[in-house]
Amino acid sequence: MLPPCLLLCLLFSAGLHHADADVPPSNKLIFILAGQSNMAGRGGVTGTRWDGIVPSPDCSPSPSVLRLSPTLRWEQAHEPLHQGIDGNRTCGVGPGMAFANALLRSNGASGAAAIGLVPCAVGGTRMAEWAKGSELYTDMVRRAKVAVETGGRVGAVLWYQGESDTVRWADANEYGRRMGMLVRDLRVDLDMPHLLLIQVGLASGLGQYTEVVREAQKSLKLRNVRFVDAMGLPFQDGHLHLNTQAQVQLGHMLAQSYLTYGTSTH
Repeated sequence: MLPPCLLLCLLFSAGLHHADADVPPSNKLIFILAGQSNMAGRGGVTGTRWDGIVPSPDCSPSPSVLRLSPTLRWEQAHEPLHQGIDGNRTCGVGPGMAFANALLRSNGASGAAAIGLVPCAVGGTRMAEWAKGSELYTDMVRRAKVAVETGGRVGAVLWYQGESDTVRWADANEYGRRMGMLVRDLRVDLDMPHLLLIQVGLASGLGQYTEVVREAQKSLKLRNVRFVDAMGLPFQDGHLHLNTQAQVQLGHMLAQSYLTYGTSTH
């Protein structure tokens, strides 16, 4: 029988090998990242240019952090995490890498060999566009199912969306109902009745109904739905998109929420 320390070293080496190769480790802890531009990441983006600044170590690549690519293949994750997912938009730093690295530092991966990030966010989208049957919803569910095919489990959905729903009263007023339906539909379609969803409270909006949407987010009373508030975090452009520093902070906040609530849902 191998000594425990040697066994751990061999397992860790195997995890590194798989992360760099085309065959991912079979015991991944998977997170679905969905919503609109602030989840996709605009940190460091001015106009159509990203400044290329990757905060270290918070957003640095790690062999233990993988991303499901646009072509449904596991690869080592790096910023911009949503490049190729969020249409042709310029992506920058989002919360995903800081979230994953914070979990690794806290030993919050629950014994998994790797953390698998599944980016799905698309900028400028309204909640109605994420309803079951829509292209966005169908693609998110498809990517989530593909992610677990090679082994592992979904730890949570990280959701940051709603800025586009602040423009029209009808969208803002329906936000809570639509959000509730999204959670219920995901739990059925992923066959995960206790799926954890961590939603980010809006820091900004495109219209006059930001507080209406925020209130709907805070008032959602569903089991295993948690609220992390982005209000007060600094902006990249002065009013809408979080800057790089804010995205790193948000990643830490999401990680803390998962560490607090995630382990109790499995």
